[in-house]
Amino acid sequence: MTQDLMDQDSADMPQEDISEEEASPDAVPVPHSLVSQLDQCAILLDVDGTLLDLAPTPREVWVPPGLARTLNRLLQRTSGALALVSGRSLNDIDLIFAPEQFPAVGGHGAEMRISGDSEAVATHAPPMDKELKRRLAAIAKLSPGILLEDKGYSLALHYRLAPHAEKAIYAAVSLIRADLPNAPIEVLPGKCVCEIKHSGFTKATGVVELMTHEPFRGRRPIFIGDDVTDETVFAVMPDLGGVAFSVGRRAQGVAGHFDEPRDVREWLAHLLDDEKATVDSQNMVR
Repeated sequence: MTQDLMDQDSADMPQEDISEEEASPDAVPVPHSLVSQLDQCAILLDVDGTLLDLAPTPREVWVPPGLARTLNRLLQRTSGALALVSGRSLNDIDLIFAPEQFPAVGGHGAEMRISGDSEAVATHAPPMDKELKRRLAAIAKLSPGILLEDKGYSLALHYRLAPHAEKAIYAAVSLIRADLPNAPIEVLPGKCVCEIKHSGFTKATGVVELMTHEPFRGRRPIFIGDDVTDETVFAVMPDLGGVAFSVGRRAQGVAGHFDEPRDVREWLAHLLDDEKATVDSQNMVR
């Protein structure tokens, strides 16, 4: 194996070492300045590990009581400028939140829906080569407990039920990449998941495209995410005049962070509660 490939393997592997400060994040207090500015903001939210707690398998995640109501109220308060931003396909997002349907960027930026009742559109994202997908899918046979998830524009190998297989999975992916050096693919290490997608799009490209459409255009984006795949969005927030928060760790370039998804859900609900309190106080003064 060449040094370049060894370096690439190292870059692809999840990074476990975090500082003591990162290991014990504090919840972010509600920025009260946002309460009076929600009609000027766009709220962009990752799903797994941010809004929803992680589960042993992708199909076991669930929407806690009250979350859909909070999202719908925020959707109304922002005049439709709320969107879910996920590596999952739009169809998968809809199944999780059924019967609700929200604006969303799915498939790591491969597809998009501007409003809950509009049709989904692909953002010029080419599908993954079928033969390449077949070879990558075969990696799931390395060990019982490795779960294969075909997201259409990407392929995910979940090993939460087989943590011992992590190194073998990344080694197998590296061998395929070495055999197909010109394949335009990108490896996304996540929380007990190795995801492979086409390199021509990211969550960031999807968010940048989303922000050119009404009702998102001209608003200040507020993005919350938790994983490596969300870092591309963290990076573009300054260019969009926005602000980002991370979940579970202190990610570079964010304004603050939350301990866990429950804190995010409570924070979103508090935004609405504080807004009501602010309006009531203003009415009393009058």
